[in-house]
Amino acid sequence: MIRVSSLTKSYLYKGKRKCVLDDLSFEIAGDESIAVIGANGAGKSTLLQLLGGIDVPDRGSIQCDGTISWPVGIEGGFQGSLTGRENVTFVSMIYGEKHEIDDRIKFVEDFAELGIYFDRPFKTYSSGMKSRLSFGLSMAFPFDYYLIDEITAAGDQKFREKSKRLLIDRKKTSNFLMVDHNLWGLQIHCNRAFLLESGRITEYTSVQEAIDIHTKTLLAELPPKSEVSRAA
Repeated sequence: MIRVSSLTKSYLYKGKRKCVLDDLSFEIAGDESIAVIGANGAGKSTLLQLLGGIDVPDRGSIQCDGTISWPVGIEGGFQGSLTGRENVTFVSMIYGEKHEIDDRIKFVEDFAELGIYFDRPFKTYSSGMKSRLSFGLSMAFPFDYYLIDEITAAGDQKFREKSKRLLIDRKKTSNFLMVDHNLWGLQIHCNRAFLLESGRITEYTSVQEAIDIHTKTLLAELPPKSEVSRAA
């Protein structure tokens, strides 16, 4: 179970402090996956970063009786001058047992399919190559909860299909907290939803209901058709 109490996070922007997450409290059971839905800038990625320990809250607490991944696919932890293999080796030495390192490296090398680029500096990779390496590294470790932020939209079609199959398999033993603008994908993997608006969370037992409400809100914010026509 994940238990969050009074979680608050703000940032300083142009001399003013903006509250992104405002006094959030919620629980996630050990047998459920959560779709995190909200408009751009609502705080979805910030929430995952806090849960994954990438960022720290202004106040509040996060408790978990299992293991939580870092946000799947995050590229900020890679050292650009190191090769893909060296980056994977370094992370495996920190998070895994010594006898597991070779297996972790082999898994990422096979999954990412980078060929000779696996032994070239990370900074020389294309965005698609970086996505394949970062996703493969995250999936090389078993976690009770995976924090997944838009990764299913990265890479080419072959990689996306490969990632989807791996997620479906991993879902048999783990749970997800997932951000994805592909709302259909959220319905496949998640059985409950959090809708983030104005720094607060509304919980829904139906992912479809949360999607419908979110979509309706976004459409209501669009300018009238007549205004769009005049602007054109």
